[in-house]
Amino acid sequence: MNNLYRSNEAFWKSLDEIIREKGIFVDRPKGSRHQRFTEFVYPYDYGYVKNTISTDGEELDVWIGTAGTQKVTGILNITDMDKRDTEMKILYDCTEKEMEEIYKINNQLMMNAVLLKRKS
Repeated sequence: MNNLYRSNEAFWKSLDEIIREKGIFVDRPKGSRHQRFTEFVYPYDYGYVKNTISTDGEELDVWIGTAGTQKVTGILNITDMDKRDTEMKILYDCTEKEMEEIYKINNQLMMNAVLLKRKS
């Protein structure tokens, strides 16, 4: 069990390091509308980690919260039945409440998500 925990913490630290090195670009600020689904308003900043590649061929997506931790607080593994793909979305600096809300957002329409939270 101890090795598993160290391996788990190494995963989170590696994501923190990638974000520190690459930086985050917010292309959908809190309050903006989705381009395709205009009824959807982003409740938090949303963007991507610059110069990275996710399984969908685009940069790693990231939701940015307000916890003040300056670290990755969780990830979502998403299955998008509309696009017929899966990808990981990073939850950065999110409170418990923000993670739950983002989880719910990503579990509607044609998407299904699993939330994995970082140990505090």
